[in-house]
Amino acid sequence: MKRSNLITPEGATRLRNELADLWKNKRPEVTRAITAAAAEGDRSENAEYIYRKKQLREMDRRIRYLQKRTSDMQVVEHKPSDKSRVFFSAWVELEDEQSNVLTYRLVGSDEFDVKEDYISIDSPLARSLIKKQVDDEVVVKTPSGSRVYYINKIWY
Repeated sequence: MKRSNLITPEGATRLRNELADLWKNKRPEVTRAITAAAAEGDRSENAEYIYRKKQLREMDRRIRYLQKRTSDMQVVEHKPSDKSRVFFSAWVELEDEQSNVLTYRLVGSDEFDVKEDYISIDSPLARSLIKKQVDDEVVVKTPSGSRVYYINKIWY
């Protein structure tokens, strides 16, 4: 399944800041460390040189990924006209069948964060919530079976 390119303004800023920090600060620091390690002599047995080269490859991979994602992302800056329904960037309060209350925000795939209660718009739960309203029942198919939730509250 293809990932959506939607992102909140906060998420877009975070990705752009990460890219700028990697490119302007961290990458030059690693290349200086590689140069210093290479000057020490035999590179084949130089652990610092080998480690820094690996670190640079991983950093370059992340930079390429961020460059592609930031050029393709679609920043959703407006709130939907119908705020009574669930759309991208909504906060949703759900209640499951055991009366457990859960709160999630629907965000882009690059922004999901369990600690912040952010879920990806591409997740099965988020896809099930789209266009639903307060008091709607939502059935989500999971590997362990179907789960039922009730929407208590929606806000942006």
